[in-house]
Amino acid sequence: MLITVSEGPEVLGYVAVDSTVNNRSCGGLRMLPDIDKEEMIGLARAMTLKYGFLGLPQGGAKAGVIYDPEAPETERQERLARFGHAITAILRKRIYIPTSDMGTNNSDIRFMLRAVGVEVKARELRGTSSGYYTALTVFAAAKEALNHFAIDIHNSSIAIEGFGNVGSELAELFYQAKSRVVAISTSRGAIYNSDGLDVELLRKLCDQAGNRVVNLYPRAEHIDKSELLELPVDLLSPCARHHSIHLGNVDRVKARIICAGANNPVTPEAEHILFNRGVMCLPDFVTNSGGVLGGTMEFASINNERIAIFIDRRIR
Repeated sequence: MLITVSEGPEVLGYVAVDSTVNNRSCGGLRMLPDIDKEEMIGLARAMTLKYGFLGLPQGGAKAGVIYDPEAPETERQERLARFGHAITAILRKRIYIPTSDMGTNNSDIRFMLRAVGVEVKARELRGTSSGYYTALTVFAAAKEALNHFAIDIHNSSIAIEGFGNVGSELAELFYQAKSRVVAISTSRGAIYNSDGLDVELLRKLCDQAGNRVVNLYPRAEHIDKSELLELPVDLLSPCARHHSIHLGNVDRVKARIICAGANNPVTPEAEHILFNRGVMCLPDFVTNSGGVLGGTMEFASINNERIAIFIDRRIR
């Protein structure tokens, strides 16, 4: 099911429901200025696969509000309320249960639901570690892939597309493992240093300046975002949007392993080409499943340390 959410001629966004369990589905609600139908349909399918892999009784869905996530909070909330009112029926019946995603946070989702009269229980939408849990499964899968190629993680080179909630946590995990995180990107551009980036400094700058971190970091070469995907690294981790790797750039991808934090970062056609070249392209619904798994365990009052141990064992 695909719903085009609109007010008159203005399209506010989309809701895609790929599957339901007991007439319910769940998935992130993102806010970005360039969302389209095909992206939502593909992401909803990825959620179905993810829930199936984890054995969780949820249908897969995804939604997107077409708006600037960096707009003032009052404007963002007004847009979310309009979107919520337009899909009130499926929200109240819990046919679609939204969670936070790119460009939104738990406070945004709570605001939207309450704006349309949907009760939000005290323990719902309270988790704060989804990006960390997602990074844990990406990292666990990456360790196994590197080991398969007999690549020492301590000497491995890593490029991470996207330095948001997932990408920044993943960079920290690799940094602590003594890998060389040689490149990261945000919506403002990308930076590269073949000797490795100081991830702790990057995270401090990111806390201060957000996506502008790439403009403030002092010891790196500024490159185009598209060039990050083509760097000669051991492992490339796309943690941004869908279809980063496609027929137009797949022939220039030099990484030996692709281990994603994003959903659907490689088109099916590009993935086939990578497979024939011997590039290991791990299934993203497995590698980035930690956000869903960790959030479910967190809701059950399991502490972070136990969640991290379980995730590492589950994926490896």
